[in-house]
Amino acid sequence: MNPPKPSPSSIAQRLRNGVLEPMKSAFVGKDEVIELLGVSLVARENLFILGPPGTAKSAIVQDMARRIEGQAFDYLLTRFTEPNELFGPFDIRELRNGNLVTNTEGMLPEATFVFLDELLNANSAILNSLLMVLNERVFRRGREFRKLPTLLVVGASNNLPEEEALKALFDRFLLRVNCDNVPDESLESVLHAGWALESPKETRPALSVDEVIELQNQINTVAFGSVAKSLVELVGLIRKAGIYLSDRRVVKLQRMIAASAVMCDRTEAHLSDLWVMRYIWDTLEQQELLAAIVNRTLEGESNPDSEPVTRHMLSQTIHRPDAESLARDLESLANSIEQTSDQSELTIPADRLAILMNQIEWVENEQQRTKLKETADSLMLKLTNKGISE
Repeated sequence: MNPPKPSPSSIAQRLRNGVLEPMKSAFVGKDEVIELLGVSLVARENLFILGPPGTAKSAIVQDMARRIEGQAFDYLLTRFTEPNELFGPFDIRELRNGNLVTNTEGMLPEATFVFLDELLNANSAILNSLLMVLNERVFRRGREFRKLPTLLVVGASNNLPEEEALKALFDRFLLRVNCDNVPDESLESVLHAGWALESPKETRPALSVDEVIELQNQINTVAFGSVAKSLVELVGLIRKAGIYLSDRRVVKLQRMIAASAVMCDRTEAHLSDLWVMRYIWDTLEQQELLAAIVNRTLEGESNPDSEPVTRHMLSQTIHRPDAESLARDLESLANSIEQTSDQSELTIPADRLAILMNQIEWVENEQQRTKLKETADSLMLKLTNKGISE
């Protein structure tokens, strides 16, 4: 007799207790990144990590692959990376027979976990192939076509895209997260954890690939009825704040929201699952503004007497725009405006000021908010006068 099939609920619990929590112990200060890896895995969507070299980005993905009995493919992209380096060369034996068949052994098309470091170095030669991997989980080369076993794609870079072609690639990563060096006060813990990672020991997988796929399929059964209106309103607020969010991304983000519910052993999305919307930023300047807008929505739960639900731990994290930080940004911007003499260069500080003014609206303390608004209005007047007189 075959053993009973584990329920999606028990799989979700083992993902947390057997994969995510041990990873947090192994990688000090990376809880946020690891939680987002978990949600992206369940949603079968892509995660972008922004951070400098040496912050364990690759090691975290490889560790997750070991704990899920998966095969990892890890590659550092350069401007000169060729498709063969990611997807494999043509099979010489087949080529002799006139067939163009790629030998993908050990390459990206056979991996369940893919980590692409310095993602934004991708050149036009591999861009289209990468987009198909990210969008459709398929590999196409000439007449070759195959579905990929990819469970999760993680891209990383120490900068954000500037070229339009790369922005299209970046857009395929629904959620984005920072991964920095840990604070000095946590360095001793990092040393101990890092030394433990260096010690060779076998990691027993807590989940199989098939179980992860079963968990991924579970998100299609999540009900959105109670949260759909709140999501629409939140998207409207984000767009009004000047943050671009396409309809395509909104539709795809439902998978992340559903994944949050599944990880909390729920079959219905809850208002708290909208926490994922904090991580859809395109620029560093948008991070605090997004956090403030999303937190305001999360705090607006209208029925406190309703039955309590299990919330994802990242829904509990409250970020608000920091008044002191905004004041420093405004002071720096004022100096920049004073030093700008060319009218054509005024658009950069003007755009920056517009972002700061949006963030000021979400400062909680009314007195601080009023003072910051007065400073911002004064800077806007200076910009206008400079533009007119010069």
